[in-house]
Amino acid sequence: MHYWLMKSEPEEVSVDDALAAPDATVPWTGVRNYQARNFMRDHMRIDDGVLFYHSSCAEPGIVGVARVASTPYPDPTQFDPKSPYHDPASKPESPRWMLVDVQVLRKTRNLALPELRADPELQDLVVLKKGNRLSITPVEPAHWRRILKKLDAKT
Repeated sequence: MHYWLMKSEPEEVSVDDALAAPDATVPWTGVRNYQARNFMRDHMRIDDGVLFYHSSCAEPGIVGVARVASTPYPDPTQFDPKSPYHDPASKPESPRWMLVDVQVLRKTRNLALPELRADPELQDLVVLKKGNRLSITPVEPAHWRRILKKLDAKT
């Protein structure tokens, strides 16, 4: 089993939007970075753990716990000329961009960046590394356990 941190801008898809979707499941569309795509395409498996992270907002942070709910499949937005994620170079017979479905299991308090950074046990968490801008990053099992502990603590 693997663990992931997946960033979404709340205006695009928030944790509340995902919870309101059928089966609390949304397709993770719009990934246009090869490394993030490769994580989904080559490494994600159904039931892998996901930390749902709001980015590009007033207080970025982890706002939910989710799971990978599908195997990878072509992102349909790459073929839609009306989509901001349209990629005219991608062809249906050889799609460039993939996605997985993500099912939110529970909404959490916002575990914001300052609190993540303040925890010495999380100093190597990829999302905290200087210059990291990937929308999908792997999470070490020890980091996963520590974050879940922090989210479950009564604060």
